[in-house]
Amino acid sequence: MNSPSHSWSFFRAGGFDQVKIETGADLLNLPQLDQKLWVALACPTAGIEFDPKTSALIDTDKDGRIRAKELTAAITWAGSMLRNADDLLKGVDGVALDAINDSVPEGRQILSSARVVLANLGKKESAVFTVADATAAASSFATTVFNGDGIIIPESASDPALQTIIREIMTAVGSVVDRSGKPGIDTIKLDAFFTELAAFNDWMTLSEIDPDRILPAGSDTALASSAIRAVKTKVDDFFGRCRLAAYDPRTALLLNRKEEEYLPIAARDLSITANEIAGFPLAHVAAGRSLPFTAGINPAHATAMIDFVHHALKPLLTDRLELSEADWAAVQAKIAPFDAWNGAKLGISVGKLGIARIRDLLAGGARQAIIELI
Repeated sequence: MNSPSHSWSFFRAGGFDQVKIETGADLLNLPQLDQKLWVALACPTAGIEFDPKTSALIDTDKDGRIRAKELTAAITWAGSMLRNADDLLKGVDGVALDAINDSVPEGRQILSSARVVLANLGKKESAVFTVADATAAASSFATTVFNGDGIIIPESASDPALQTIIREIMTAVGSVVDRSGKPGIDTIKLDAFFTELAAFNDWMTLSEIDPDRILPAGSDTALASSAIRAVKTKVDDFFGRCRLAAYDPRTALLLNRKEEEYLPIAARDLSITANEIAGFPLAHVAAGRSLPFTAGINPAHATAMIDFVHHALKPLLTDRLELSEADWAAVQAKIAPFDAWNGAKLGISVGKLGIARIRDLLAGGARQAIIELI
C-alpha cells in the first residue's frame, strides 16, 4: 500500500494495518497518504499528552481540535525550517543552530532570533536552542534594550539627551510596544515626528517673514484675536441693528426691545453678570451710532468688552472712547491675516516643544542617531 511518490512501511495492530512513521520523509509525505489509512482525522487540543502551547499553534482555526490538514501544514512548515527533516523524530530537547535551514528567509529569521535570545540569556556560545531557552525568551526581552523587533525604547540610547528626544517623540506622536512590553518608537513614529517638526517650522517661518501683517499685536496677537472672537457676534448685531434703524426709524423701539420685555427680569434678583439680558442688544441702538465703552454697555457682555478694548482695540487701533462701524471693520481687517495663518497651523502635535527646541532638533543629528539605533 504505497502512495504514488512515497513508499510506506506498515505494521498490523488491532486488526488493521497502520503506517510506520520512521523518517522525516514519512512525516513530510503524510499529506499524500490516503486519509482512509489514518487512525484518526482529528483530536482535541486539550486533555492529551501533548504540549498545549504547541497544540494551540497547530490549531489554526482555534476551534479546539487539530484536524488532518492542520497537522500536515504544521509538519510541512517545521520540516522546511530544518536542513534534515529526520531531526523532527530525534526527540531531543532543542535544535542545533546549524540544523536550522537558513537558505530560506523564514529560516534565517528563526536562526537570527535564536542567536539573539541566546545572547540575551548569556549563552552566546551555545550551539543548541532548547525549549527552556524559548520559554525564557519573553523574560530576556524584558531586560534587553535591543531585541530585534525594530522598536527602540528610551533606554536603548546611552546618551541622556537622546533618551529625552525619544520620550518627546512618544509624547508627540505616540508609541508602539516592543517585545519587552515597554513603549518605544519605530521608524514610522520617527518619520512622523520629524515631519511634524518640519511642518511646524515652515508654518512659524511664515509669520517671521511678514510679522507686521501676521502679528499686528506682536506676541499678544493670539490674545487680541480671542478677545475679538468673544464679542464679534454681539458687535455685529449692534451695528446691524443701527443700520436697520437708519433704514427705517420706526424700527428703533423694536430693535432696542420693548419695555414689557424687561418686566419679568426686573421682578427677579439679577445676577452680577445679568445673564437674563444676554440676548438683548449690546448697547442702545440708534441710526449711525458708534458703540460706547464708558457707559451703556449690556452688563452681560461688559467684561468681554473690557477685554476687547484692552487686548485688541488698543494694540490694533490705539485707545478711544467709542467704536465706529468703520473702526470695527478696521480691527477685523487687522486681525484677519493672523486668523488665516493660525487657522492653517501645521505640526500641532509638536507645538508644545516650542520653536527654539523644534529648530534645535531639526538642525541636530538626532534623527540619524535614532535611525542607527533602530
